[in-house]
Amino acid sequence: MVHRVFNFNPGPATLPLAVLERVQAEFLDYAGTGMSIMESSHRAPEFDAVNNSAIALLKELMGIPDDYHVLFLQGGASLQFAMVPMNLLPSGTFGDYILTGSWSKKAIKEANIVGKGRTAASTEGEKFTRIPTATEIDLDPAAQYVHMTSNNTIYGSQWHWTPDTGATPLVCDASSDILSKRIDASKFALIYAGAQKNLGPSGVTVVIIRNDLVEKGRKDIPTMLQYRTHAAEKSLYNTPNTFGIYFMKCYLEHVKENGGVAAVEEINRKKQDLLYTTIDSSGGFYRGTVQKDSRSWMNVPVRLPSEELEKKFLAGSKSNGLIGLKGHRSVGGIRASLYNAMPLAGVEALCSFMKEFQRTNG
Repeated sequence: MVHRVFNFNPGPATLPLAVLERVQAEFLDYAGTGMSIMESSHRAPEFDAVNNSAIALLKELMGIPDDYHVLFLQGGASLQFAMVPMNLLPSGTFGDYILTGSWSKKAIKEANIVGKGRTAASTEGEKFTRIPTATEIDLDPAAQYVHMTSNNTIYGSQWHWTPDTGATPLVCDASSDILSKRIDASKFALIYAGAQKNLGPSGVTVVIIRNDLVEKGRKDIPTMLQYRTHAAEKSLYNTPNTFGIYFMKCYLEHVKENGGVAAVEEINRKKQDLLYTTIDSSGGFYRGTVQKDSRSWMNVPVRLPSEELEKKFLAGSKSNGLIGLKGHRSVGGIRASLYNAMPLAGVEALCSFMKEFQRTNG
């Protein structure tokens, strides 16, 4: 038997064992071709079928309307911080940005290099412990788009509602909660996400973009940075991450076979309920760092009474097969990432360890 730990790393993150086993079984000879999918040409019919299947599955699972393109790009969400304003900000225009954490802060930094990013709301003054309310968001109707980050991996906050931006296109960095719960995809003009948290391995970036944004995109930027380039070629303008796209297809098939996004959402709800109940019932031994109405289902930061106890907690959890629980270097503490592939059993094991650790150290 292969020894498997419960992997709470924030990304690259845990992957479903069933998908890993399937990929392993198909690795040397994919679909009778006599070669691995890693060796296949991205122009080969076998890979074309993989690519088309991955696009169709994501559209089906997320309910993506017909007038959207699904692109599989490279460079991570960090490249999208620049590609979004490069494509969508004509000279002299600006985009509105809602600052809720480190990644949205980096996104506005890139926007200000390319053009101008205007801060429409921010909770930085409160150390990003919550999502702003609707009345705090000051949108300018002249903005070319509104940018939000749906989940904040470092600070552990998450949007549980979608801001109404009217006729202004809504752009969302969904890197850490894509496919984790049902959403109305039609409310967003552009969604982007690195695959390495909820969709597969690192190296693939999903971009879901409405046709009109593709068509209106600037043409005075490099060819490889234009969304229209990749939309016209189904992401095959140049050699894509073929293995990553294949793995994502297998992952999406696994989600579909096991009840779709509704089933994923149900399990994710149970996981976060269990962990937050354990935190809140600890009498202050474990302390959440985010306001309750903004708590993330995906990334749960926790502090203990002292840094010494946090170090002891991390050492003990690792020896018990609970890996990747160290908080981000910028905030410290403990952080449990409960991405889609984390089974409920993993959260049960973590909560059991937390209770025992409190009993012996409280």
